[in-house]
Amino acid sequence: MDTASDCHIIWGDMMTENMLPPVYDPDAVEIERYKFWLEGEFFRASGEPDQTPFTIVIPPPNVTGSLHMGHALNNTVQDVLIRRRRMQGYDTLWLPGCDHAGIATQNVVEKHLAEEGVDSRELGREKFLERVWAWKDTYHERITKQLQRLGCSCDWSRERFTMDEGCSRAVRKVFVDLYRQGLIYRGDYMINWCSRCSTALSDIEVEHENEASTITHIRYPLAENGQEITVATTRPESMLGDTAVAVHPDDERYRDLVGKTVILPLLNREIPIVADDYVDPEFGSGAVKVTPGHDPNDFAIGRRHDLEVIKVIGEDARMTSAAGPYEGLDRFECRRQVVEDLKALGLIEKIEDYEHSIGHCQRCDTVVEPLISRQWFVKMQPLARPALAAVEEGRTDFVPPRFARVYNDWLENIRDWCISRQIWWGHRIPAWYCKCGELIVDYEEPEHCPSCNSSELAQDPDVLDTWFSSALWPFSTLGWPDKTPDLEHFYPTSVLVTGYDIIFFWVARMMFMGLAFMKEVPFRTVYLTGLVRDALGRKMSKSLGNGVDPLEVIDNYGADTLRFTLITGQAPGNDQRFRQESVEAGRNFANKIWNASRFVIMNLGEQKEGAGQPAQFDPDQLPQNLNRADRWILHRFNETVKKANELFEEYELGEAARLVYEYLWNDFCDWYLEISKFHLYREGVGADVEEDRSRTRSILVYLLDGVMRILHPFMPFISEEIWQQLPNRREKALVIATWPEPAKKLVFPREAEEMELFQEVVRAIRNLRSQVKLAPDQKVPVIVRVGGNPAACLEEEAHQLKRLASVETITIDPAAEKPEQALTAIIGEDIEVYLPLEGVIDFEAERSRLQKELSQVEAEIKRTEGKLNSEGFLKKAPAEVVAREKSRREEQEAKLKKLKQRLQELS
Repeated sequence: MDTASDCHIIWGDMMTENMLPPVYDPDAVEIERYKFWLEGEFFRASGEPDQTPFTIVIPPPNVTGSLHMGHALNNTVQDVLIRRRRMQGYDTLWLPGCDHAGIATQNVVEKHLAEEGVDSRELGREKFLERVWAWKDTYHERITKQLQRLGCSCDWSRERFTMDEGCSRAVRKVFVDLYRQGLIYRGDYMINWCSRCSTALSDIEVEHENEASTITHIRYPLAENGQEITVATTRPESMLGDTAVAVHPDDERYRDLVGKTVILPLLNREIPIVADDYVDPEFGSGAVKVTPGHDPNDFAIGRRHDLEVIKVIGEDARMTSAAGPYEGLDRFECRRQVVEDLKALGLIEKIEDYEHSIGHCQRCDTVVEPLISRQWFVKMQPLARPALAAVEEGRTDFVPPRFARVYNDWLENIRDWCISRQIWWGHRIPAWYCKCGELIVDYEEPEHCPSCNSSELAQDPDVLDTWFSSALWPFSTLGWPDKTPDLEHFYPTSVLVTGYDIIFFWVARMMFMGLAFMKEVPFRTVYLTGLVRDALGRKMSKSLGNGVDPLEVIDNYGADTLRFTLITGQAPGNDQRFRQESVEAGRNFANKIWNASRFVIMNLGEQKEGAGQPAQFDPDQLPQNLNRADRWILHRFNETVKKANELFEEYELGEAARLVYEYLWNDFCDWYLEISKFHLYREGVGADVEEDRSRTRSILVYLLDGVMRILHPFMPFISEEIWQQLPNRREKALVIATWPEPAKKLVFPREAEEMELFQEVVRAIRNLRSQVKLAPDQKVPVIVRVGGNPAACLEEEAHQLKRLASVETITIDPAAEKPEQALTAIIGEDIEVYLPLEGVIDFEAERSRLQKELSQVEAEIKRTEGKLNSEGFLKKAPAEVVAREKSRREEQEAKLKKLKQRLQELS
């Protein structure tokens, strides 16, 4: 139903400032409303110790560009939570900020410089960092504006950056303290190296992908008797760094060879055969080549057997001088050449196709090279134990709970964390080296060496992993290491909202850092969102070209539409598909809200100075003249508030939004507004007419005020704009208005049940009318066979039945019989609705129309059956297409059944 198109302006002139424009313009409303909120400082947390805090620290977006759809979802969820708690009276702090994103930002700026023809290395460290800071300033401001376009109600007075002065001081203190506790150390270990980024990567910065490859079986001649032992490898180029062949100690085939030596092909180096439990005797020949310099497992074998470590692949991914004649070749070029040379020597036994997992740099997708390098590490076991215990003890909960297992599994199997990066942009490691060999780790730059008193000190050139500073975000942003009032009041934070894909990167690290330095968990709840995928379920990516820019959606449809689309499409921890039709449905919902609100405001009566405003509805002092529909809609609103609050507390935000949608669209707009028109537009004069009108207005205002409050966290702009036009407002802004709670007296289960019956009868009549395609204004007689209380209810609401179902006369009789020519609808077990057709339709024309439609449906079913019976279609068509065809067949078969039934009724 259109709740505004047929509305009337009654009771004279209206004040223009209390009128909503005929068409909702999101752009105009959103810009002005956000400005209004900022000027009112409604987002600013008070920090008053007597107020209960509710704190969220934003997952800081990288200063590498624009926000994507995942950011839009994540920040919408945070804003929904914050806005509701603010309305509930909490001292809400949503702390915003950005992350410096070391490798990612350096890569972007280097590419930008390359486009200008500038080499970052020639530019030098200091000049390069000047360019990165300029980039940061530009994109930080851009990201802030994008978050504001989305409607994020952050406390912008407390905005932070991971490399601002305060956060940098916190990083230095944590590094030095951990070093002095023996939990940060420097050592030579196998690390993941990205040759493109020229830096070490932690294990979780490496993404593994299954790729088609080959496994090459190579014969290694024994040094003594000319026999051969075969080893298998996916990386033939790495054989140039072999320093042993390993077999399992219990493998009978090789027991006599342990301790002997083989000649390494191509380089003719003699290497030993060792026995080690790591070797799987079932894989390949049961003998493996050992390259301690280029494989983490081989590195461990090498340590156990005191093997030489030879580095044949350098940081630039080219072969080193240790690779002999292959020096200078790219590693993959070398692989091809080694295989060709081994073939020429007759040392290739076979080459097989093989699929295996290959590690890629998360930032640039370069194949990662395992290398031994001197790096800085965090000793993880002592830090991981308290973080595991905190979740097991329930001090931090995961939503959904299944992700606690993912968190536990990672921490239980954690390796030491490589935290040094060979780049320039980031927190420089607070360590200095003296020529005398002294290493100085301190909070501030030392003036001289404590050992030899020399002032010639060199700072470590490396910077810290980005996630090191991000791990301190919940407390460094609140002023730590100082004991600030904000830190005392707002820590630990209430909820962390983040994607399930960074549990390892960020969530676990914040947990162990918070416990180590604050002696308390950093957040009480971790709410995990899923990924936003495209309409086909694919991950959005540049390579597929299927990304959707949230700013474009906002420009075209408004922020509220995007927010509502995202929030109703998600469930905690689950991926969602972003569909254009969902966006359009969100826009239609916004228009429906606007039109319905405009209808209410236009019908509030005279708003001239001195004229009475609608009486304020008080749910604690109910008027005596509430009718059935009034009691029903108040009951439904009360139920919606109660259920919405339960869903919020369970973090079922998508369900809460859908609940509000159902109430607004169906109960309020489609039913109560239509029913209210009878009372607003009643003809006649007298106290009862005016009282009826006044009561209806006061209920409409009460309901519209209340539903704007529960809608506000989801669609803040339109709800604020509408709410500001309502009379009887007690608060300055909806953003700080009181959150609704269920009213004890608004419980009317009997009237709710009776109105459900009324609605079913109206729907039944409308469905019967649609079956014979009656014009909306064609009034028809209707017979309802029903007795008892339902009959009394329908008799009392007969005037509304006639209005809403376009009925001329209605007969309600427990003994009514079905006319010969009539359509029937059955409601429950005891109610039948008859629509007599005599004199209403042309029977012959209707039979002809139905027969034609039936033939079309039969043809469609035959076409669909042909597809579904085709083996070629079933094999080639995507599963989604097959499922769609099956669904279409079911729909057509149901339609065919109805058409046959209607033809039978007309016979």
